[in-house]
Amino acid sequence: MSFVITSPCIQEKAAECVEVCPVDCIAEGTDQFYIDPDICIDCGACQAVCPVEAIYHEEEVPEVEGKYIRKAIEFYKNI
Repeated sequence: MSFVITSPCIQEKAAECVEVCPVDCIAEGTDQFYIDPDICIDCGACQAVCPVEAIYHEEEVPEVEGKYIRKAIEFYKNI
């Protein structure tokens, strides 16, 4: 499991998460940032600094934000 960035990032798109990630697993997309689940070490550093609380552990993503799990998977399939 890894962390997932959800819809609040689209409005904010702050980069604090990128700056604190110890394994550089966060990439910028056209509309938001994405966390690579194959690289993420589940440290939670990104979640702690997100100013809009857009980052959730995959198991805790609210149901209404579930599409962002699939969106991240698709993002990393296409790069």
